[in-house]
Amino acid sequence: MNRRAPLTGEPRPLQSKCVTVEACPSSNGQYMLLRRRLITCFWVMAAVALAQDGALENAPPAVPHEDKRIFGVIPNNRTTEGSLPYMSITARQKITIAFKDSFDWPVYPTAGLFATLYQIENQNPSFGQGMAGYAKRLGTAYGDQMIGNMMTEGFVPSLLHEDPRYFRVGEGSKMSRLRKALTQIVVTHTDSGGRTFNFSEWGGNAATAAISNAYYPDTRSVSDNVEKLLVACGTDAFSNVLKEFWPDVKRHFQRKHQAAQN
Repeated sequence: MNRRAPLTGEPRPLQSKCVTVEACPSSNGQYMLLRRRLITCFWVMAAVALAQDGALENAPPAVPHEDKRIFGVIPNNRTTEGSLPYMSITARQKITIAFKDSFDWPVYPTAGLFATLYQIENQNPSFGQGMAGYAKRLGTAYGDQMIGNMMTEGFVPSLLHEDPRYFRVGEGSKMSRLRKALTQIVVTHTDSGGRTFNFSEWGGNAATAAISNAYYPDTRSVSDNVEKLLVACGTDAFSNVLKEFWPDVKRHFQRKHQAAQN
């Protein structure tokens, strides 16, 4: 439908705000600005969290000796024995744990495996295929892991005074241990020794899903973000189960090895 010019009466076609792609303002600049702001916010949170150490900064580590790798590969930096008297850890120690989990070498091949799966499934099709598409999927897969670890294990628990560690049960029936391992996704320790809803787990992963909207152009809907949140929390729940039963699996293999030698 044409509109009439107010004076001449000549037909005037509707004008589009963006006639050609070249004439439209590029969204790349907006994404770069958003990323810079996210990075700035990221390090501001680190500074605030570290500033909360106060007198606890020089407290001795409360994490007892544990295998630092499950199956000799998977990082296991935040497991402690739940049977020991509770001792809180400082914000610096929490962020150190998060850094170890974020930059340990197994994180990179894990990101590669996820990137390969996403490439096969053509997730986020705007990334394209070929090496360019794979490189984008590799970078974003690693970003998901790194940001998720820093949020759930470092920044958020430091700000909220929650404990990001997994407290291994180690005794009782397998079903009761499984139940307690899964429960720790919902309930966690506070620095004062109490218990609270695990805001660090759910809030940290929710923040990670929100941040990922800056580099996932195809999955920004509410349902997409809810799915990201549930997948992240489900992955952490599975990780808790591995942490709980790894010593049992290790002893089983050791007994088999000793029996074979005898």
